[in-house]
Amino acid sequence: MRRAERREQILDAATRAFARAGFAGTGLDDVALEAGISHVILYRHFDSKAALYRAVLERACERLAEQTGTDDFDDDAIPALLRAAAADPDGFRLLFRYAAREPEFREFVDLITATSTEVAQKNLAKRIPAGPWLEWASRLIPTLTIEAVIAWLDAGQPEPGQAPERIRQIIHGAIAAAHPNVDESAAAADS
Repeated sequence: MRRAERREQILDAATRAFARAGFAGTGLDDVALEAGISHVILYRHFDSKAALYRAVLERACERLAEQTGTDDFDDDAIPALLRAAAADPDGFRLLFRYAAREPEFREFVDLITATSTEVAQKNLAKRIPAGPWLEWASRLIPTLTIEAVIAWLDAGQPEPGQAPERIRQIIHGAIAAAHPNVDESAAAADS
């Protein structure tokens, strides 16, 4: 097997192994067994478990960015996110469920969160007035979206054609909750 193919085989196996037990619960023995290779071959590609985990997370980030883009939320954003999650569910879970709990690897999630919040704020500013509720919605909507996708994966990926619209409904609910309610403002002024 060529070096690049072997590396991909190892990354695939490591993604599955780490997704089952997380970083702390997975040893290099588990990865070698999952890949069907010896420790010698594994160490030719990765000098430590941390280096392997970092490579798995980097690959998951690259795949996610390739499928979803990074700077706009349009009509295809949610379907693209769902397709990316369905194509690599273990990698998606590693990024958003496991890496967030690993201080050594938290930077991956922090970067995605910061970027998502910035893009959300840019897009939501067209619909929500500037202020604390725009900030709140900009932080909440990416989190809701990711959690909705993980819940969809965990539920067995039901009705892939319907899932984007259901997630959009959640997002629209958060947008509505962040937007000033005219009736409440008028009632407060009358008091």
